[in-house]
Amino acid sequence: MLSFKVTTVGASSGFILTREAMARLGVRRGDKVYLTEAPGGGYRLTPYDPDFGRQMALAEDIMHDDREVLRALAK
Repeated sequence: MLSFKVTTVGASSGFILTREAMARLGVRRGDKVYLTEAPGGGYRLTPYDPDFGRQMALAEDIMHDDREVLRALAK
């Protein structure tokens, strides 16, 4: 388990990721990370945008359900 100390960053608060944490998350300096609620009341820190995942799932459903319409529009 990794632990981080909350520190002051300008007028806000934040924490600094160690090299090990950045490597495990697969992120580099300047990348965005997202704090999402996890089942069971905890939180999850992830480099993946949860809204993008939902949008892609909806797009896949539409492409599957309306594949004939999309095929006709592609002609």
